Amino acid sequence: MKISALRKPAPESPGPGADVHIRGTAAQDIARDPVPRAGERRRRVLLVAGAGAVALIATAWLVRGWLASGHTVPLERLRIATVTRGHFVRDVAAQGTVIAAVSPTLFASAPGTISYAVRAGDTVKRGAVLATLDSPALRNEYDRERATLAGVEAAYAREQIEIRRQNLLNQQQADLADVQIRAAERELARAQSAWDSRVIPERDLRKAQDEVATARLNFDHAKATAGLERDSLQLDLRTRRLERDRQSLVVKDLERRVDELTVRSPVDGTVANLAQPERANVAENAPLVTVVDLSAFEVEFQVAETYATAIRPGMAAGITLDGRTWPATVASISPEVRQSQVIGRLRFAGDPPQSLRQNQRASIRIVLDERDGVLAFDRGPALDELTRAVYVVRGDRAVRTPVQLGASSISKIEVLSGLAAGDRVIVSDTGDFRSASELMIAD
Repeated sequence: MKISALRKPAPESPGPGADVHIRGTAAQDIARDPVPRAGERRRRVLLVAGAGAVALIATAWLVRGWLASGHTVPLERLRIATVTRGHFVRDVAAQGTVIAAVSPTLFASAPGTISYAVRAGDTVKRGAVLATLDSPALRNEYDRERATLAGVEAAYAREQIEIRRQNLLNQQQADLADVQIRAAERELARAQSAWDSRVIPERDLRKAQDEVATARLNFDHAKATAGLERDSLQLDLRTRRLERDRQSLVVKDLERRVDELTVRSPVDGTVANLAQPERANVAENAPLVTVVDLSAFEVEFQVAETYATAIRPGMAAGITLDGRTWPATVASISPEVRQSQVIGRLRFAGDPPQSLRQNQRASIRIVLDERDGVLAFDRGPALDELTRAVYVVRGDRAVRTPVQLGASSISKIEVLSGLAAGDRVIVSDTGDFRSASELMIAD
C-alpha cells in the first residue's frame, strides 16, 4: 500500500486590495509619572553620598597604608644610643704629621762659590763643617777694614800722647805762675821792710804790691786755662776712642761673616737637603743647607677654625702612633686661619718614641673640657650642636622630638634639654625620612 505524506497547506497571499494589520510595541510600554517623587530623589542622593564616603575612606586607608609602608624602617638599619648621665670629656680629633721641632736652614753670609763637605742624609755633630763659601769680595773688605782699624788705633794712641804733653805744658805754666807769686811776695816783703825804715819811696812799695797781685792773677788764669785745655783734650780723646770702637765693631762683624764662610752644623742631626748645586755661585742670604735635629720631634695638625678659640697652649693631648698613644701637650696654635683651618703643634710630654720619622702620619686628640654629671649620648654622623630634633624610640615607633644639644666630643654629644636619662635615640642618618613626625620600626 502506498502511503503519501500529508503537507500543511501554505497560507494564501493576500490579494492586492486586501486590508493588512501590522502588530506594534504598545504592549511593551509602561506609563510613568514625568516628575519623580521627592522621597525617591532623596534616596538617590543618599546612595551617591554613601558611595562617595566609602570611596574616600578606602582612599584614605590606602594612602595611610602607603605612608606607613614608606616610613617603616628595619631595626637592623638603625643605630640606637641610650641617653646617660656621667663623666663627659669634650675633645677634638685630627690627623697630624711628625715634624722636627728644630730644623735650622743655614744661609750664605756673603756672595760667593759654595763647596759642600756633606751630602743629604749624612749624620753630623754640632760644629761639624757642612760647606765652605769662597767670597773674595768679603775677605778683601775685611782686610781693608782691619787696616782702617789699625790707623784709627794709631791715631787714638797719638791723641793720648798729645794730651799728656799738653797737660804737662799747662801744668808747667801753672807752676811758673805759682813761682812768680812767691818771688813777688818776697820782693813785697823786702819793699815793706825798706819802707818801714824809710829807705825806699812809697812808689816802690806800691809797685811791689802790684807785682804780687799780677802774679796771683796769672796763676789763677793759668790754672783755669789748664782745666779748659784738659777738658778739651779729653773730649778729643773720647771722639778718637768712639771712632776706634766703631771701626772695631765693623771689623768684628766682618770677622763673623768671614768665619761664617765655613758653614757649620748648629745641632746634632741629619742633613736634610742641599739647597744649591756644588760649586754654584750663590747670592748673599741664599739658603745653603738644612739640618734636622732628630732628637726633638713635634706633631703638626690642622683643625677647623671653630676650635681655634678653645685650643690653648699647655692643654693635655694624646698622639697615637702605630696603635699606641703617647701623652703630649699643645705647644702652639697659629693665630692665622687658612682655608677655614688652623695649624697647631703638639709636643711629647715625655720621651718620644725611638722610631719616629720625618713626615710620619699620626692621629691626635686634644682634651678641651672635662665635666661630671653631664647628660649625653653617643654621637652620630649627622648630629651636632645645631641639631634641633631627634627620633626617640618608643616601642615599635620612633617619634621626632625637639631637643637642644650642647658641646660635642669625638664620641659623645651633650644634651641640654628635650631628653631624659634612659631615652633611646636614633643616631644613624635620618635624612631619608624627610623630617617625618613618626617612624614605624620593623623587627
